[in-house]
Amino acid sequence: MEKSKVYFTDFRTTNNVGLPKKLKKLCVAAGLQEMELDHKFVAIKMHFGELGNVAFLRPNYAKAVADLVKEGGGMPFLTDCNTLYPGSRKNALEHISCAQENGFNELSTGCHIIIGDGLRGTDDIAVPIEGGEYCQEAYIGRAVMDADVFISLNHFKGHECTGFGGALKNIGMGCGSRAGKMHQHNQGKPVVKTRKCKGCKRCSKECGSDAISYVDKKAVIDQDICKGCGRCIGACAFDAIFNPNENANEILGCKIAEYSKAVVDGRPNFHISLVMDISPNCDCHSENDAPILPNIGMFASFDPVALDQACADACLKAEPIRNSQLGDNLASEGWEHHHDHFMDSNPNVRWKETLEHAEKIGIGTREYELITV
Repeated sequence: MEKSKVYFTDFRTTNNVGLPKKLKKLCVAAGLQEMELDHKFVAIKMHFGELGNVAFLRPNYAKAVADLVKEGGGMPFLTDCNTLYPGSRKNALEHISCAQENGFNELSTGCHIIIGDGLRGTDDIAVPIEGGEYCQEAYIGRAVMDADVFISLNHFKGHECTGFGGALKNIGMGCGSRAGKMHQHNQGKPVVKTRKCKGCKRCSKECGSDAISYVDKKAVIDQDICKGCGRCIGACAFDAIFNPNENANEILGCKIAEYSKAVVDGRPNFHISLVMDISPNCDCHSENDAPILPNIGMFASFDPVALDQACADACLKAEPIRNSQLGDNLASEGWEHHHDHFMDSNPNVRWKETLEHAEKIGIGTREYELITV
């Protein structure tokens, strides 16, 4: 396969050229405006940040991308899907409120915000995955799939399961509905934390399998009947229902790759990653620890696999920050060095397998040409 082009610019600025302008220049050089955007719905997939976390991308970057889309005649909207875990983004109302509290609104971004899988995380489409080995179909937020053009705007950072969160993580896991996230994370079923259950019966009303009953006014999920859709998780206002069964991280990464293919197959797509504020864990945390690496720059490509590989390579060449999770680990007596910043930050992660599988199923290539703008 021919090498993919990945475009790069650093975070240095000059008079009257701030970072949003540099981002626009990068995207233009990489070919974003060469796409057919006129009168097209354009989904810009990004992470709005969990409340308490301040490492997420600022709204200014989203506006830069949205403005480019509008200049090309497109109709952009920012989107993300509801979370599987309890937090401030598990239904559309809380999710939009979280986004607004973190600075995302029509004025600051220049476009609307649409939660991709609806109010309760159940508005999805089953999308066939050509060549899928772990998943034959993906459950993707309906608004994401309804768009004519797909753009991912990614905060590249560390991750406690997948090594790093970049384009594929933002696309595959991020665009999955609640059922899709369940599908990727495990082959099991949700369970009830009895001490938190209030016996309100909201979960049983939402259950599509009639799998929930009550014993001593506490919910019980029949694992033989449950389909694992995760609707009960979103329905519970007391965070009493959760997903306990995660797959091995290698399989998780392969499923993320397959879900990514479901999202991008058959329509124009473009991908941007900002390698900055490289926290050791996902932006889904309600906190962000100190960066493990210095800010590196902004990358863009039509190939999300090449983009992730280029960002990972740049990070592996960077000098670790001493006062960080990565720095502490490397300085620990007897630490077994992996010579991989992501694995030395979170030793149980897997990330190379995700890119290998993504390349294998035809999303893109790990071979790239880096072009500095």
